[in-house]
Amino acid sequence: MEQTKQTIFTNKFIVALAALFCCALWGSATPFIKLGYELMLPVRDTASTMLFAGVRFTLAGILVILIYSLARKKFLYPKKENLGRVATVATFQTVVQYIFFYIGLANTSGVKGTVASGSSAFFALLIASLIFRQEKLTFKKILACILGFGGIILINLNGLDFNMNFFGDCFVIFSAIASAASAVLVKKYSKFEDAVIISGYQFVMGGIVMIIVGLIFGGIIAVSGIKAISVLIYLAFLSAAAYSIWGVLLKHNPVSKVTFYSFTTPVFGVLLSKLMLSEESLVSPVNLLITLLLMCAGIMILNYKKE
Repeated sequence: MEQTKQTIFTNKFIVALAALFCCALWGSATPFIKLGYELMLPVRDTASTMLFAGVRFTLAGILVILIYSLARKKFLYPKKENLGRVATVATFQTVVQYIFFYIGLANTSGVKGTVASGSSAFFALLIASLIFRQEKLTFKKILACILGFGGIILINLNGLDFNMNFFGDCFVIFSAIASAASAVLVKKYSKFEDAVIISGYQFVMGGIVMIIVGLIFGGIIAVSGIKAISVLIYLAFLSAAAYSIWGVLLKHNPVSKVTFYSFTTPVFGVLLSKLMLSEESLVSPVNLLITLLLMCAGIMILNYKKE
């Protein structure tokens, strides 16, 4: 099992706050993407959605590279021998994950999509433990994940049915597997390259591929007006900030200790959608409260150590 150096990024309170901040940013993507669809997609088809996502992620990568380069006072780029590693992360984290996610979401309900995408923490634990041998698979970790996933099912219980279709529900699960694999790969490759540089350049690579795919299949977006530009910039910022911080946390901690918090993303998504969007919410306050308690219990179990 891989040992990690003790730094500020291994402090359990810093990890919790930083990971929850990332998940809050990802949760805010749900209402902002819906606003983006209304403002920028004249035709809401798969190709236009791919193009929209590609522009968002390319801008996110450019933001990461520029800000990090300014902070370090020199232009930063991956070493030549790490370009293949960055491309591999881009394939899983941006291209495969989001192509499966957007196609899957178009063929299933938002409720079922949320539940299926929340399974990424489970898959990350299994991939890190059983395939890459980065950490041990323990009962404590499995129990924490069961509590977290139970919370996601509970918050979506109204309107959730258990019939699955391949191009809908299964595609969203494939997206969750790609997300889990990317987390494990970032952990592995951050030994060779700065995690923030990996994040920035994988966004640019993956975003350009998605733009090309969207254009080839006739995708159209129209970015006009301050509101549309602001939404696009915010979506790029949240991806840039969240994935960069997430990458640093993965570098310094076991994968399960970080990816467990991804269970809170749908909760933030539900809360922020309820505040920002006019659509009717099916989530009852009681379900939301029990969900939060289950997730808190999972976090405490995952971080508990005998003195």
